[in-house]
Amino acid sequence: MSKTERAVLFANGEAQSRAALALQGDDFLVAVDGGLHHLHALGLSPQLLIGDMDSLSAQEVEACKQAGAEVLRFPPAKNKTDLELALDEVLKRGYRNILIAFALGGRLDQTLGNLALLSRPDLGDCSVRIDDGLTEVALLRHIITLACQPGDTVSLLPWGGEAGGVVTHGLEYALEGETLLPWQTHGISNRCTGERFSVSLKHGALLLIHSRQIKIMEVQHD
Repeated sequence: MSKTERAVLFANGEAQSRAALALQGDDFLVAVDGGLHHLHALGLSPQLLIGDMDSLSAQEVEACKQAGAEVLRFPPAKNKTDLELALDEVLKRGYRNILIAFALGGRLDQTLGNLALLSRPDLGDCSVRIDDGLTEVALLRHIITLACQPGDTVSLLPWGGEAGGVVTHGLEYALEGETLLPWQTHGISNRCTGERFSVSLKHGALLLIHSRQIKIMEVQHD
């Protein structure tokens, strides 16, 4: 049965802005091995800790158990990454709205592998995003509308082949039914003009990368 709540998977990548995640009170919080440290930095505890625990101490794992978290431990020698195992688990539990936090940065192979997980066939009817607080990534097969700020950067990368019939609204350089090819850079570095933008396509898939602007706080002097 599909759950209406959201599962948030905390990976062990880089955190650009933890506070920008906009967590919800009924989120199902999953620590993916060392992603536990991101949860603790937010003053939160997971409901589920999953992975081979090679990035955690025995004391940290035991503390999670004592706090009431479910712990699923896997051997280090396995054919799936900890994040893929976590995706398997939340899908098995019926979650179809999934946020993967802090799965970017660090090792390039890990980042590319995490992005590739978005193209899993069984995610076709799910809403899945990767977000590190500054950059959000989604795999688009039909249409998507996202909130933004004027000046944010939006890049569209054909994924797995050409993407045809691409139409954008709310971006400075409009696409009006174009075909984007994976060996060209036509979809890179567009810019938002308002507070929302949308992208649609007729066939293929697009990796949508939305990079938010870093907000600089103004300091007032008396």
